[in-house]
Amino acid sequence: MFVARTSSYSGVQARTSERGTDLTAQTEISANIRREGLTSQEVAAALEVHGANVLPVGKPPSFLKVLVMQFLSPLIYILMVAAVVSAFVSEITDALFIAVVLVINGIIGAVQEYSAGQSANALRALEEPQATVVRDGVRQVIDATGLVPGDRVLLESGQRVPADILLDASDHLQCDEATHTGESRPIYKSEGDSVFAGTIVTRGRAEGIVAATGNRTELGRIADAIRERVTAKPPLMIRMEEFTRRIALAVGVAILFLFAVGWWRAMPAGDLFTMSIGLAVSAIPEALPIAISVALAIGMRRMARVNVIVRNLPAVESLGSCTMIATDKTGTLTLNELTVTDIRLPDDSHWILEAGPHPLSGGIKSRDGGKNGPNAAVRRLLGVGSLPNEGEISVDGAETWRPVGDTVDVALLAAAHKAGISRSSLLERFPLERRIPYEPEQKYAASFHQVEDRMHAFVKGAPELLLSMCKTMETAEGAVPIDRAHVRRQMEEMARAGLRVLAFAAGEIGVSGDGEYGGHLLIDLNFLGLVGMQDPIRPEVPAALDSCRQAGIAVAVVTGDDPTTASVIARQAGMRFAETDVVTGDQIAGAIAAGESVLDGLTRHGSIFARVKPDQKLAIIRSLARNGHYVAVTGDGVNDAPALRHAHVGVAMGHGGTDVAKESADIILTDDNFASIVAGIREGRVAYNNIRKVIFMQISTGAAEVLLFLLAMVLGAPMPMTAVQLLWLNLVTNGVQDVALVTEPAEGDELRSPVRRPGEPIFDRLMLRRIVLATVVMGGGGFAFFYWATASGLSHFAASNLLLLLFVLFENFQCINSRSERRSVFRQSHVSNPFLLLGVLGSQALHIGAMYVPGVNDLLEIAPISLEQWLLLLAAAASVLVVSEIDKWLLRRQESMKRGNDDSKAQ
Repeated sequence: MFVARTSSYSGVQARTSERGTDLTAQTEISANIRREGLTSQEVAAALEVHGANVLPVGKPPSFLKVLVMQFLSPLIYILMVAAVVSAFVSEITDALFIAVVLVINGIIGAVQEYSAGQSANALRALEEPQATVVRDGVRQVIDATGLVPGDRVLLESGQRVPADILLDASDHLQCDEATHTGESRPIYKSEGDSVFAGTIVTRGRAEGIVAATGNRTELGRIADAIRERVTAKPPLMIRMEEFTRRIALAVGVAILFLFAVGWWRAMPAGDLFTMSIGLAVSAIPEALPIAISVALAIGMRRMARVNVIVRNLPAVESLGSCTMIATDKTGTLTLNELTVTDIRLPDDSHWILEAGPHPLSGGIKSRDGGKNGPNAAVRRLLGVGSLPNEGEISVDGAETWRPVGDTVDVALLAAAHKAGISRSSLLERFPLERRIPYEPEQKYAASFHQVEDRMHAFVKGAPELLLSMCKTMETAEGAVPIDRAHVRRQMEEMARAGLRVLAFAAGEIGVSGDGEYGGHLLIDLNFLGLVGMQDPIRPEVPAALDSCRQAGIAVAVVTGDDPTTASVIARQAGMRFAETDVVTGDQIAGAIAAGESVLDGLTRHGSIFARVKPDQKLAIIRSLARNGHYVAVTGDGVNDAPALRHAHVGVAMGHGGTDVAKESADIILTDDNFASIVAGIREGRVAYNNIRKVIFMQISTGAAEVLLFLLAMVLGAPMPMTAVQLLWLNLVTNGVQDVALVTEPAEGDELRSPVRRPGEPIFDRLMLRRIVLATVVMGGGGFAFFYWATASGLSHFAASNLLLLLFVLFENFQCINSRSERRSVFRQSHVSNPFLLLGVLGSQALHIGAMYVPGVNDLLEIAPISLEQWLLLLAAAASVLVVSEIDKWLLRRQESMKRGNDDSKAQ
């Protein structure tokens, strides 16, 4: 173990004093900078003085600021100009109405945007890091926010440093300090050095004393200088804002055309101006970016319910776009609850570890039944597994235990406990001199122990690696020359049984004069045997993999495990693949050397990538992307960070993942479960579909209004509506109904729909066709009704009054049409989205109510109508529903015929 030195506390005092941390005043803390760490009472007292270990966070914008931002838009400026012009030409009521519309739209937009921001901020709070500390003499894992000055903290590779810490023990520790110094390469840290909050441990282990927390850290000083957090806009929103600008340009051209025709027809300039302004505001979907933000925020909240924490808004839509999941095996497909079940010794004896009611209970017996209880060789192997081991278990009573550390290390300690072996007793016999911690790229861990003048090395790791370190193997007759072929056959048998296999070796080495003990000394060792561990498949995974098949999402396993073990686990989980789909790290290395085209050919059909190194995992992810996949990749270790960072969507494990992995990922799984990824994909698809629904609704209704006026102008008819009526129509329909669409629940077939191509535009052929149909029915039908009404002898006032209500009804029906691109409205529950139902009924109630309110009806130039007229308008507006239903039926029929043809070809 590391040797902690209490004398280093004076250094802590000096360094923390420089940062303004008054540790010297806390004598009750200073007396406890010791191996056992602080006591619970001391921690509570320190928290009272220093507060939680959190950085100052820029305040999110207030509601008032969000409200003001709603008015900083070119469209709003146009409306303001319209209000001023209206007042200038003595149309005071029009000016007041425009002002009221501005305020109401601003409030609605502010409420939506502020609520979305609050939801996103609340979910980000779930990303809190953890820290390993020693308190009350016990090693434990706590939320890093609970750290206090004086805490003893243990660091290891993959962790983010949780506070400013003065090291009093270090074992090859390296830190990435790019966030502080800009230095691109990791920095070695030794005893007496400081490590700073926010930096990343890239290698090694260390212990130290917390010198500063929260805003007293170096990182806190930087963060304190930042007053407000800047949040990047989602790429989807940026694309939609660009689209909105293009729509504005197209509408502007149409408005200019209308204005020119109106001028040629000698219409009053004031009427032409206000009509053009009103039509522009109605036609341009200025609220679309807000609706997208709300849709993504709702998606974040829904994903959180299925254990998927989204670190940034774009990942909501990105996850739903995935065409492939490149997943690791342990902890994602499996429960990550490793248990030692088998031990194979070189003499071919086979021992079984029985499960008991408690993880530490159960016996060890020979498989042939000839012996009960482990023999000396088994006990020696389990003892060796306990020494190069960073895990820890503490037992409280007969059935209570607390594991800390890597699951492999904990499983080995539990197995040793069953054999009556105590790690602490072993360390008394074999005092620890030096350790080589386990790192993924080296695939082994070792420890060096001195007894008198002899140095012993104990090693655990990947079997093929340890075989290269050994010269002999242990048998009943003692050490004999190693039979590598025999050991490999044992490995293969265990791997075929789906076991994770680990090998163990030991030997005497010379005492190093300079104290440098490294891997170069691990030669000519004695091979002790193999241990097989079992990690059960998560019960939800087979159904999740089946959902992926239905959704057209490919799944590949990328693991450092043996190919046979990986294949067995994958088949147990429910994956379907051929033996030729299993690719090894050696094959990947050869393909990388041969060039991208060779690697792409290898990954195009690969399903299992085994014995893969970290740099190879990144190469695989990039190759899959070149093959046309939109890739979500999972990972938990330091070695996974490059792949997580460069994948389309990086998914880190929240429970067992390192801080480096979480920092590199877009999404964090709180339960480390593959099924949660699939649930997140479903919610991502729901969010994307809801965005399409809002876009379809806003563009089709806006285009219909433009077409109505174009037809009136071209055919020489009077203006169908006034500018104020257009503004009112925009207020009571778009403002109320559109946002309700983004709250639509899942339709239920999201995971049965084909995947979207990565480059597929939102405005695909289906949406364009639907927009054209709806525009023609509403715009053309509305003009036909207006023309018929005036030709039948109705006054312009009466015809416009009816036409305005007709368009409110049109947009009510169009909102209902927008709920699904394929499903009939008659097969949907109309109470599954109460917000939409209230929105549709509310828009009708607002408009009909306005007909009866004195002053308002005069301003809008509307009046009450009879029930017979309302029913006539309802029937006319239902035409857009009928046309939409016919088109959906044709689409379903076409898709059904295509599936039938595909099935026939398959047979």
